[in-house]
Amino acid sequence: MKILLDFLPLALFFASYQYGTSHREWAAAFASAQFGFLVSGGPIGTDEAPMLLATVVVMLATLAQVLILKLMRQKVDAILWVSLGLVMVLGFATLYFHSKTFIMWKPTALYWVMALGFWAAERFWGKNPLKAMLKDVPLPEPVWRTMNLMWVGFFAFMGVLNLAVAYGFSEATWTSFKAFGSTALMFLFVIAQGFYMNKHLPPLDEQASAKTDTQP
Repeated sequence: MKILLDFLPLALFFASYQYGTSHREWAAAFASAQFGFLVSGGPIGTDEAPMLLATVVVMLATLAQVLILKLMRQKVDAILWVSLGLVMVLGFATLYFHSKTFIMWKPTALYWVMALGFWAAERFWGKNPLKAMLKDVPLPEPVWRTMNLMWVGFFAFMGVLNLAVAYGFSEATWTSFKAFGSTALMFLFVIAQGFYMNKHLPPLDEQASAKTDTQP
């Protein structure tokens, strides 16, 4: 259930953008009527309507994601709170200024916040976020540190890549990259990390022995 909720805002963002692109006149009329009061400088045009419509949808979907988790009494991760804050601030800026630039910066801002968080947690507080999430995996400390730095580098790279696609390609290409390209890269990176972890795991008999030694 939580996995579906995690992908809900992204899926709705892409779907609403595609629908708005195929129905630009309707999107402009609907956007102007429903949230035109949030927009400065006149009515919403047909060229900008799909992105503004998708922005409103992703704002509402992210808020709904948090509310559903709270109603289900499940923990809302810190990164989801950060994502909600970013999408609200940058989403409102996108609407008010008629500028897709703000919402296009949102993935980069989130990636860089995550990179900074992973780096700062270990650098200043001696805590490894990855080790905390995978606390039952028996890996040597140097491996945990390397993996943490790998995530820092990956998030920093993804932030730069998002900007490269946003400024170097069309709006439609960036939307597809946000929905599919970044997700695929994340999936491939997780698989690569899995191979790296497996390479440094102790033999199964040693893992079983270690678990036995820790039991009372």
